[in-house]
Amino acid sequence: METTNLAELYDLAPLDWSGVAAALDAGFPQAPGSGGPDRHTCWLVTLDPDGRPHVNGVGALWVDGAFCFETAERTRKARNLARDPRCSLAVALAGYDLVVEGEAVRVADPSMVALLAERWRNAGWPCEVDNSGSALTAPFSAPSAGPPPYFVYRLTLQRVTSIATQEPGGATRWRF
Repeated sequence: METTNLAELYDLAPLDWSGVAAALDAGFPQAPGSGGPDRHTCWLVTLDPDGRPHVNGVGALWVDGAFCFETAERTRKARNLARDPRCSLAVALAGYDLVVEGEAVRVADPSMVALLAERWRNAGWPCEVDNSGSALTAPFSAPSAGPPPYFVYRLTLQRVTSIATQEPGGATRWRF
């Protein structure tokens, strides 16, 4: 991992990745009224065919060093990822604002899909693994997710930028 101190100009030390990872491991509730100004929203950026960014809120989980999120196959974000897996995800955590860049690939392994379904259920979204074993279904989802089935994606980290939102502050970029 390569670390770049973005706040050297202010004589601030680089942030420690272990602190950011601990904040992610602690979880970030996304239900209304559970954090942030009202909750912690994850914003996914994919690339439209003409290169313009497409930004949409997603329900995401931090699992084993990567973000996982879901969406229906016919949503713009899913079509964008099928064409170009490069994407970015941003979230404000307790103590850190975070932007992750990388590539998202569809998760089709039934055991991983089942594990993620369990984690989403524990977080309050009543999803289940569908009959295929490789996608999710639920009585509701975010309007931007489209109708089921919901495919699961794993965003592998390539570059992460974080700004500390508490003293002493700092800003750092990591390349993985």
